[in-house]
Amino acid sequence: MSKLTQLWMRARKGALAAACFGLCTACTLGPDYERPISPTPAAYRFSPPATAAPSPALSESAWWQGFGDDVLDQMVREALSGSHDLRIAAARVEEADAVLMGTRSQGLPQIGYGASATRERTAPQGGVLPSDGGQTRSIFGAALQASWEIDLWGRIRRETEAARANLLASEQARRGVELTLIASVIRSYVTLLDLDSQLEIAKATITSRKRSVGLYRARLNGGFISEFEMAQILADYEAAVAAEPELRALVAQQEDALSVLLGRNPGPIERGRTLYGLTTPKVPAGLPAELLTRRPDILEAEQQLIASNALIGATRARYFPRISLTGAAGFASAELGDLFAGSARTWSFAGGVSGPIYTGGGLTAATGQAQAQQAQALAAYQRTIQHAFQDVDDALIALQTSGETVAPLERRVVTLERALTLARARYDNGYSDSLDVLDIERSLFSAQLTLAAAHGDRFRALVDLYSALGGDWIDEPDEAVAVASAAPGRGLEQAP
Repeated sequence: MSKLTQLWMRARKGALAAACFGLCTACTLGPDYERPISPTPAAYRFSPPATAAPSPALSESAWWQGFGDDVLDQMVREALSGSHDLRIAAARVEEADAVLMGTRSQGLPQIGYGASATRERTAPQGGVLPSDGGQTRSIFGAALQASWEIDLWGRIRRETEAARANLLASEQARRGVELTLIASVIRSYVTLLDLDSQLEIAKATITSRKRSVGLYRARLNGGFISEFEMAQILADYEAAVAAEPELRALVAQQEDALSVLLGRNPGPIERGRTLYGLTTPKVPAGLPAELLTRRPDILEAEQQLIASNALIGATRARYFPRISLTGAAGFASAELGDLFAGSARTWSFAGGVSGPIYTGGGLTAATGQAQAQQAQALAAYQRTIQHAFQDVDDALIALQTSGETVAPLERRVVTLERALTLARARYDNGYSDSLDVLDIERSLFSAQLTLAAAHGDRFRALVDLYSALGGDWIDEPDEAVAVASAAPGRGLEQAP
């Protein structure tokens, strides 16, 4: 062990004794966090279907795999690895982690080192100028320096608590971005398949009506129909033709939007199953109180509330004196060769106390600001919970009504297809005119488009429900929540 180290260890014994006395009497100012009581409904206003599995209910795989489309699964993985929004959110988590580390370091000893070399000339006793004679000398020094602020009133501990809560909030914000990204990819893919179905319906209708135009034109030339009827047939044909380019544009725009979500440049998108080939995932049935420990936005809002609550104590601690210890141990000598000799040893130890006397109301204003920010965070937390319940109820009613809509629309399409077959047979046998056939064709075209959109709405409602419930149902608590629960004074371990 070097002489410098031995000297430093002897000098710090006094500092440690003083610090221990301070820590034994230390306290933490400000209110400890307690989770606010948030009234939760006993059940959702609109319950999931009777076939719903109990909570937690999903398999170990990600919930979107319930759609049974491998291409969709690959898209979700690609989006999670290539999304710029997710990278930004992850970088914010790293930033918050660095802030926590920096805040925590304020409560630890700060140790540094220094070395110096000085050469000077002084005037002699009673002399005015150095030219009257004098003395020239050199001074060399090397030392270790340390300072330590004793957190007697808990200011640093409260600031560390706030920084830790901000870190957890940023992690929940990242989870929220991830959940939104997954939902957006699936919703966008479903919309693309929806538009594909509508485009196929338009193309099939164009082909059917083009064939009808040829048949009716032959009948017009033979005098079997009037020009008025022919004009109606041509108008319906052109309406179907006009719908195709509009749908193709919507498909291309949807492909571009989905490409950007995946982190790609705009371009074509591969398809897996068709809209009617997607399977329907099981809907989880959960209790409203579970949202308080699952939804990333609720957890984020609570961590922000914890941070603002801790800053009240940090602000109140500024009323009290700050106690700091400083020390130095090293060597000083007039000759560089004698710098580390025993006679060159030097050391110093000092304690300091500083505190406010009059700040013109500055500390009172800072405390009032912290309390107002805590009140804002509390209101934001309670508002987030209420919006979460609304999101779930809205998604449940949308899922329920979309399912109720699809069945009659399917029956209507089947009925119109049968009616069209009968109308054409009646027309061919002279029992009705062409306008009856045209009316049914228009109704069938519209019903088919509506049915495709309804199927898309049902799958989109499923995505909205999973998003509102906080994503996958899992048996183990989220890692960030577990960390928060383990921290003293957090309150996340309390039941909602």
